[in-house]
Amino acid sequence: QVQLVESEGGLVQPGGSLRLSCAVSGSIFSTYVMGWLRQAPGKQRELVAHIRTGGSTEYADSVKGRFTISRDNVKNMVYLQMNSLKPEDTAVYYCNAGSYYSGKYYPGGNWGQGTQVTVSS
Repeated sequence: QVQLVESEGGLVQPGGSLRLSCAVSGSIFSTYVMGWLRQAPGKQRELVAHIRTGGSTEYADSVKGRFTISRDNVKNMVYLQMNSLKPEDTAVYYCNAGSYYSGKYYPGGNWGQGTQVTVSS
């Protein structure tokens, strides 16, 4: 079973930056496709970005050019660098260990506790 622990989020002003990290344990990290998802109040959880085992990445259109996902297969960590943050980025962000096939990311059943990111002046 995979355990995921996200770093603390925070309150950021519009246009600001924040880096989230996620520590992964309990399984072979390098074999997982890692994703960051978020859920805003009253909305469904959505995929923000994922990174495959070889390092290929994909992003939601809403965050392309602003967010960067990366992974460290030695430290078993996955990161989400968020720049040029907007109020609509406000959400609880979750790290996830999933899979990828037929051109789509499939979330796994193990989730971190989530971390709140609030973008507001």
